[in-house]
Amino acid sequence: MNTPGILGKRMRALLPTRADAAALARTPRRDLLAGVTVAVVALPLALGFGETSGLGAAAGLATAVVAGAIAAAFGGSNLQVSGPTGAMTVVLVPIVARYGPGGVLTVGLLAGLICVGLALLRAGRYMAYIPASVVEGFTLGIALVIGLQQVPNALGVPKPEGERVLEVTWSAVGAFVQHPNWTAVGLALGVAAVMLAGARWRPAIPFSILAVIAATGVAQVFHLDRAKPIGELPAGLPAPSLGFLDLSALGSLIAPAVAVAALAALESLLSAQVADGMTVGQKHDPDRELFGQGLANIAAPLFGGVPATGAIARTAVNVRTGASSRLAALTHAAVLAVIVFAAAPLVSRIPLAALAGVLLATAVRMIEVGSLRAMARATRSDAVVLVLTAVATLALDLVYAVIIGLAVAGALALRAVAVQARMDQVDFRPDLPGEHSDEEHALLAEHIVAYRIDGPLFFAAAHRFLLELTEVADVRVVILRLSRVTTMDATGALVLKDAVEKLNRRGIAVLTSGIRPGQRRALDSVGALDLLRKEGREYATTPEAIAGARAHLQTAGLLAAAPGPRTGAR
Repeated sequence: MNTPGILGKRMRALLPTRADAAALARTPRRDLLAGVTVAVVALPLALGFGETSGLGAAAGLATAVVAGAIAAAFGGSNLQVSGPTGAMTVVLVPIVARYGPGGVLTVGLLAGLICVGLALLRAGRYMAYIPASVVEGFTLGIALVIGLQQVPNALGVPKPEGERVLEVTWSAVGAFVQHPNWTAVGLALGVAAVMLAGARWRPAIPFSILAVIAATGVAQVFHLDRAKPIGELPAGLPAPSLGFLDLSALGSLIAPAVAVAALAALESLLSAQVADGMTVGQKHDPDRELFGQGLANIAAPLFGGVPATGAIARTAVNVRTGASSRLAALTHAAVLAVIVFAAAPLVSRIPLAALAGVLLATAVRMIEVGSLRAMARATRSDAVVLVLTAVATLALDLVYAVIIGLAVAGALALRAVAVQARMDQVDFRPDLPGEHSDEEHALLAEHIVAYRIDGPLFFAAAHRFLLELTEVADVRVVILRLSRVTTMDATGALVLKDAVEKLNRRGIAVLTSGIRPGQRRALDSVGALDLLRKEGREYATTPEAIAGARAHLQTAGLLAAAPGPRTGAR
């Protein structure tokens, strides 16, 4: 196998094409306007998520500029806007607490390399297998965590030590009770109220930036000393550097890097999928999207940025404002770069409480009550998976939450499929070949029982099948009609073999009919097919199996020998 050649071919398939470049010139005016609008919306979010992550507002801006531009150029969606997100912040907080800023930057770079590897392995297609209930529970849990993370800044108290968001929130409330800061509370609630009310009144207007400007102006005019500002920001991006790398700590950072890469892949592909659903004719390439996010996360740490993902909120704004190509996302990154270089002193005066208000409103808007209600009403399994994923997100972390959600959803799905497997006793007499007297019919019915197995015969349903089959009444022949078995695994084949052996030990002959080609491999692998063939008890059709059962009863002396063949009989 020419592995280098295959990797080279896959790498070329992930790179931008001429069609991507041509698309930039189709609707430039509309894309430029959309990009500016998204940048205005993204500015307070980038500052807030950078501050909440523990690396500072400057890290959030650097991420939005660097990762936003690279993911836009190399990603698989024409509409995706990338940058720091609340979901990623949730994962980063405990990493900062344990490994420090350098550890977070190293984790981001490693996560980027993992995403590139996933793209080369074409792992993006498997996103389609994540159930909607897991996604909804994941989103609800993220919203709750983002909201709780803002409590210290919204209350105007120093952020307490700790990795668990519930523990930190409780400590912050205790500190506020001892030393209330109503200035911070007023600014946070005011910004959140303006954003939520404005979104209902005029969704197209970026009320987040207007509310932040107003809160900053109020803090400056009235000299609100307790409205703690962001602090000094660098006037520009730092020079790229690998000075943060600590090779001795790489081993301990692999697990956090896998978690960050999994989240970056999950959230980015979800966001791209949402963007496709909001438009007509747009379809993202999941593997290219993973590749673009991987490159973005390799580059962002070099400039002091935190790990990035596709941002659902900003991508939605991009689509709603008319974007149709990557030019909009590239413009968003360029506008933020101008702000970093030209307006850093002004941005540094924004109160932390105002950014907390932006993120509180963002968390509230993430919760789609209608979608949650519909998912909870769909089936009991969906409701269980949704709640469990949300609780795990809040109590553990996002990657564990998704794993738990997928595991529970898979188990419930298997249970639902297993319940569909049925074994029904059927009347075999209509399939009797030739003509028979009523007396012979009665004798056959006394000594033969026929079962039809419908649905999958696999590990989740096989043992129930074994219990039912081995409890059959005291007859001499059991006919198993297998033509309606949809799938059979090794466990199902083993259970079938065990059932045949147990019935044989009771003196009951087991005959089969209608074994499909797809089932033969599983039966042959465990020796069940040889067992049936040795006894001469495998038949192609049910009438042939009944004829074999009749011959068995004749040999046992329970049925008179059949008369000679009639003229014209079939």
